[in-house]
Amino acid sequence: MYRLLGCLAAVLAVLCAAALWAEQKAADVDAEGFRPLFNGTDLAGWKADEEARKHWGVEDGVIKYDGKNTDLWTEASFKDFILKVEWRLPKPGDSGIYLRGSSKSQVNIWCNDLGSGEVYGYRTDKNQPEEVRQAVTPKKRADKPVGEWNAFVITMKGDRLTVVLNGEEVISGAQLPGVKPDGPIALQHHGGPIEFRNILIKELKEPAPESSTSPKAEDK
Repeated sequence: MYRLLGCLAAVLAVLCAAALWAEQKAADVDAEGFRPLFNGTDLAGWKADEEARKHWGVEDGVIKYDGKNTDLWTEASFKDFILKVEWRLPKPGDSGIYLRGSSKSQVNIWCNDLGSGEVYGYRTDKNQPEEVRQAVTPKKRADKPVGEWNAFVITMKGDRLTVVLNGEEVISGAQLPGVKPDGPIALQHHGGPIEFRNILIKELKEPAPESSTSPKAEDK
């Protein structure tokens, strides 16, 4: 009898823990369906070994990188999504956001007259059609001065990319031919310091196909 009660108590404890975990995960998703990729306190969810954590640190809700390690990748992979991320260059430099596990599909961060948001791997690929290369070149430079926070909203759906920088749409539905269907996201190492905060993602789900057995209007 006591053994049975003990088993029941253990099962209830597991169920309660699972319920609390599910409740916490639900609380992590905001009203628009975004959830954090960076929790503001540590690098949970990112591939960071002991050496990486010496260079990719967290302070006051900000990921601070000293420029002396390698790219920082998410543990999870993503297909179609909207990614929000704020970034700041403490001094003139270069970095970016890798999409779908590839450095070629990189949304660039840099101090250049073209402006951040361009996709260097496609813009400079002379094997790509001119319309592809033009589409991944920013419409305008929307960067704030070095030292100030900037905000990306990056939408990746299929092989199409849209980038909004500080409220300005700088890339509009650009095609990335041959881009992988899914993959992790990375914060790029480019030899200089950079900071990131408020990294949120909303995965875009394909609508469920209509059932072939659904009644037709004339059958109702």
